[in-house]
Amino acid sequence: MGILKLKPSCKDYLWGGHRLVEEYGKEYDGEVLAETWELSCHPDGPSVITNGVNAGKTLQQYIEEQGKEVLGTHCRRFRDFPILTKFIDARDNLSIQVHPNNRYALKNEGQYGKTEMWYVMDAGENAFLYYGFKKEISKEEFEKRIQDDTLLEVLNAVPVQKGDVLFIESGTIHAIGKNILIAEIQQNSNVTYRVYDYGRVGKDGKKRDLHIEKALAVTNRVPIVKDKSSYPHIADCDYFTVDKLNLDGRVMKKMEGTVSDESFASILMLDGAGTISCQGEALEYKKGDSFFLSAGSGSYQIEGSCDALITTIREKSAPVRIGVDIGSGEIRIGLVDVHQQLIVSETLETNPARPAEQIIEEIGHKILKMLEVQGIALDQCVGIGIGAAGTIDRKNGMVRYSNNIKWENVALAKEIGKYLPIPVKIANNADCAALGEAVAGAGKECQDVVMLTLGSGVGGGIILDGDIYKGKGIGGSELGHMVIAENGEPCTCGRRGCLEAYVSIPALKRDAKRAVGREMSAEEIFAGAAAGDKALGEVVESYIRRLSTGIVNIVNIFRPQMVLIGGRISLQGEELLPLIRRAVKENCFGGTNSELPEIEMAALGKDAGMIGAASLL
Repeated sequence: MGILKLKPSCKDYLWGGHRLVEEYGKEYDGEVLAETWELSCHPDGPSVITNGVNAGKTLQQYIEEQGKEVLGTHCRRFRDFPILTKFIDARDNLSIQVHPNNRYALKNEGQYGKTEMWYVMDAGENAFLYYGFKKEISKEEFEKRIQDDTLLEVLNAVPVQKGDVLFIESGTIHAIGKNILIAEIQQNSNVTYRVYDYGRVGKDGKKRDLHIEKALAVTNRVPIVKDKSSYPHIADCDYFTVDKLNLDGRVMKKMEGTVSDESFASILMLDGAGTISCQGEALEYKKGDSFFLSAGSGSYQIEGSCDALITTIREKSAPVRIGVDIGSGEIRIGLVDVHQQLIVSETLETNPARPAEQIIEEIGHKILKMLEVQGIALDQCVGIGIGAAGTIDRKNGMVRYSNNIKWENVALAKEIGKYLPIPVKIANNADCAALGEAVAGAGKECQDVVMLTLGSGVGGGIILDGDIYKGKGIGGSELGHMVIAENGEPCTCGRRGCLEAYVSIPALKRDAKRAVGREMSAEEIFAGAAAGDKALGEVVESYIRRLSTGIVNIVNIFRPQMVLIGGRISLQGEELLPLIRRAVKENCFGGTNSELPEIEMAALGKDAGMIGAASLL
């Protein structure tokens, strides 16, 4: 991996100067160079690698080829590259502007909002910038001052000099003043709402557009209280952590650092000259250079004299994960905290007669509403895990086939990403239920757990070494479709004699109707058997025998530490467990001479699928 030296994308906005060419050696032929996007995977201006075997590729191409592991484990929570780093040369005043937060930007612009920080590299005499309001103002006053050109009277003008740092959270009205040179680290977004522009016109001779209605909706209209909590960093938030490096070339002339597996490192040279080395490769640097070191690069050294900004991504504070369990009758949605506990959950009706896209849209809107009600920002969510009934292609985020919810080749991850632009992982919902029990339920002390979910069908999930066993192909484990009776009862899968054809709730009700001539619920069947009804007793006895056969097969193949029974049938635990345990003891290969698993009922009930889905992340 080593060191990647980056060439920026150049922007010629009308307020820009020419210092980035004259003083920083940027390659650009135009008269105005306002910004250089030094570290960028944004489609509006990607940066390009200039050295080594990857020379000529964009940074985004490099990441796609090498895999997101080069970004580090702390970046797993981001669907896209998390930051954008710029040099900004303001020869003239920038427009007064504001950036929306993630929730508003995603809803209205289809991309993230923007929080950013400024490091002042140079400033002219009497230079200042605007940063928030002098006093709290109402929305009505804000709008009126925009209309009558008196907005500048209530803005907080902050004098600046070289070395000053400002953190501009989304919703903060701001503007860079003229004769200021700035290094900016920001969220990877290009959403800006212009509020006031000094009456200037663009290249087309027309006044540039203002975005007053949107600005009114997102602007924080109270004075900014400067927060010093970023110490010892010069800036620190969930999107980026920025540290300042100073080598004077005499007393301090060498710095050694480490790039761990947790995060990449971006190194932006503000001044000076020397060498940067990593993994046996050494490159010269000068002021204005930008370098990218992949996560896991290990130790690196910077020698010479320099001022530099080093940006990394830290672990998310108080992260929340979203878990979704899509079943044939219900969709359960939960927000899950770091302790594997549900913060809140809600239920929707599946209704398989509806198009898949409509169901997914409803899930997306419901999640956004749940986050809003709970006061949880979308950027606090590290991702969404979804368990769905059927054959799942986890790698490509597809539901290949589900007879229960009538889906075929549904791009579930892509579709939900239209509403939730965060990492998405999917799996079979029975697998998710097993994972939920393994991380937070009856199997949380075990690494190897098999779970059967007995409901309208028979789902199966296998957890080996703490993770879902998925094999080499798609589809996951279909324990319900092992044949236990050759040429037996027809199954929904098209075969005969499957476990599901004997121990699902429809199978139990079928056998009871054959025995007593009327429809009965599963609960009524077990209650009648317990009350001494001979016919129902024989039905339940046959049911337990068939279920035990399936469990013995599972134990003989996987030798798990625990077998769990979930679904509606698990409510009959006291009726089922003693008989199943005896059958396992008597019929498993090796019997008591081998290590037999514990046989227990699942503990989380309907919550297991949501917690397990969230644990996919």
